[in-house]
Amino acid sequence: MDTPTVTNVPDYSVSDLAGAIRRTLEGAFGRVRVRGEITELKRYPSGHIYLSLKDADAKIEAVIWKYSVRNIGTMPENGVEMIATGRISTYADRSKYQLVIERLEYAGEGALLAKIEALRKRLLDEGLFDEARKQPIPRLPLVIGVVTSEKGAVIQDIRTTIARRFPRRILLWPVVVQGQGAAEQIAAAIRGFDAIQPGGHVPRPDVVIVARGGGSLEDLMAFNEEIVIRAAAACTIPLISAVGHETDTTLIDYASDRRAPTPTAAAELAVPARAEMAAALAQTAARLAQAAAGLLNGARLRLLRAERGLPDVPARLAQSRQRVDDIGERLPRALVGLLSRRRQALSGLRVPHPREGILARRAAVQGLSLRLSAAWGRQRDARATAPAMARLSPAPVQALVRQKRAVLEGLAARLESASYQSVLARGFALVRDAEGHAVTAAARVAPGQALRLTFADGDVRATAEGHAAPARRKAPAPDQGSLL
Repeated sequence: MDTPTVTNVPDYSVSDLAGAIRRTLEGAFGRVRVRGEITELKRYPSGHIYLSLKDADAKIEAVIWKYSVRNIGTMPENGVEMIATGRISTYADRSKYQLVIERLEYAGEGALLAKIEALRKRLLDEGLFDEARKQPIPRLPLVIGVVTSEKGAVIQDIRTTIARRFPRRILLWPVVVQGQGAAEQIAAAIRGFDAIQPGGHVPRPDVVIVARGGGSLEDLMAFNEEIVIRAAAACTIPLISAVGHETDTTLIDYASDRRAPTPTAAAELAVPARAEMAAALAQTAARLAQAAAGLLNGARLRLLRAERGLPDVPARLAQSRQRVDDIGERLPRALVGLLSRRRQALSGLRVPHPREGILARRAAVQGLSLRLSAAWGRQRDARATAPAMARLSPAPVQALVRQKRAVLEGLAARLESASYQSVLARGFALVRDAEGHAVTAAARVAPGQALRLTFADGDVRATAEGHAAPARRKAPAPDQGSLL
């Protein structure tokens, strides 16, 4: 049987050795700052965050416990070079060591700028910075919302500037402007202002100002976070960003509707200067008055030119009235003259007596009868025509003559009945003045006027002595006709 080897090396259990290694590592290093690129980032439902830090030659695993996440300072992201502050510890179950991170920060401005540029390009590709999304700033807002710290000088500068230029109502939404949770508070404030309904208990702002004072790039990182950029781009209220000094530029400046170099400049963009507006209004009023006067003068000149081209209406009316008066005065005399001329024209006409016509017709018929008898006599005497005349009977010719004579006598009787001579034969008389004109009314006879009375058998001259009382008109006898 072999004798056991005697040695002075102590025996360790696995747990004892793991504990010794842990105490050695934690005692030798204590708190360390490790610089490297974040990789293998994993967030577990328990709230712990596991990651690795690497450089060109090595890699170390790290963990952020749940209770340290809210105080970490900057949330880790894959591909970003950061400086982790913590302590070295071990994980005995897997025989490995790890870095327990208590705080993270970016490894210089280069890493920050690279992160910001990558986010800017991604949001630019999404269209969040397009000019078409920009809204115009209202000319004179009634309510101005401000997202900033309530303790800094920024809110005082904004209040002073607005009170000096044009006093307006200001609603302050106080937020933390840097450090852990600042980005979430700023985004929540922007969304909160946008969620206010018009006409509610709290007035809805007409414009929102997101502002903070100057600082380092790390101090301004809250305004470069994606959550803030998306809230600013989605805001339906016109938004003015005023972060840092004039040379500072953050991503919220690209998403906002207007960028101001300073908070004071943001207040100047939000409200106009009352004095400048009053001067502009006075100048505009003067220009409007001058333009109106010019228009009136131009219209007055055009009217004067048109007036010179128009006729003298009052003079034309006076001439027309005078012409109407002249015509009205001449009209009665013209009517009298017209009747006189017509009377003279009628007096020159001679109407033959019906008897003359009848006698002329009878003489013509007798002449025709004599010519007919002579013709028949010559025919009887002509021997050459004796046989023909013997065969021709004068009866048809005589019948034709008798027919024509009857027609002529009928016409003569009708003409005789229509003649005024037949009326005179019944006892009437035709009264005419000295010129031969018929007198049809007693009113036209003047006392002492010479008259000529025509009866059926001749004329009698008479002189009018005066007007008798008008006799009562009697109805004409049934057998007495009218004179005319």
